Amino acid sequence: MKIAVTGKGGVGKTTFAATLARLYAEEGKHVLAADVDPDANLGLALGFTDEEIGQIIPITKMRKLVQERTGASDDNRFYRINPKVDDIPDTYSKTKNGVKLLVLGTVDTAGSGCVCPEHVMLKRIINHLVLRSDDVVILDMEAGLEHLGRGTTEGMDQFVVVIEPGARSIQTYGNVKRLAEQLGVKHVRVVANKVRDDADEEFIRSKIPSEDLLGFIHYNPEIMDADRRGQSPYDVSRSATDEIRKIKEKIDQANI
Repeated sequence: MKIAVTGKGGVGKTTFAATLARLYAEEGKHVLAADVDPDANLGLALGFTDEEIGQIIPITKMRKLVQERTGASDDNRFYRINPKVDDIPDTYSKTKNGVKLLVLGTVDTAGSGCVCPEHVMLKRIINHLVLRSDDVVILDMEAGLEHLGRGTTEGMDQFVVVIEPGARSIQTYGNVKRLAEQLGVKHVRVVANKVRDDADEEFIRSKIPSEDLLGFIHYNPEIMDADRRGQSPYDVSRSATDEIRKIKEKIDQANI
């Protein structure tokens, strides 16, 4: 199972991605969660401590590693576009609560069309993760899908957009769906988070096709408390975890 989770900042996609990873680990699956969000906080949501997180350097910030693998340097503008990356997930990941965390980081490509060594490494690693047949791989992405390409999306089982009841969040879903279609992805599914009442549910149902809607996660102060304390939602809120468990069942059924 290979799942990319995306959505605009603040909607709770990291809470969903981390809890989903913990649920697969609970079943005894080999789970690798990759943080590809510039605001990297997947580790805390998985249950890592601040001290443990502080010891992790994103792969895209490992200048020496990137140079070694790509052959790039300050005085060499030519580099390999297929660097060796197959050892990186096991060598540079950290394990907690049965989940391997790999912090990939991101590369700022806005306005530059950057095809730099760091970007090449990032795409190559994501592609490798998607092809790791023995693992459940969950990618916690930023709102765009710039780091993905046609070769990567061919192996992706699910694209999940986390939204909240609001026009801007719905717009993000539309943008991601359009980008995904350009990459050849036909099915982009939705999880609605921070749902308060029946009116919110009805709003979501009016905007999202029923076949794309995986389910609802209701507004839950326990999740906010977990975030303030730097704890994993999985360890704090049984109700939220149970709602995500039901969503996971739909994801699993779609992959049968």
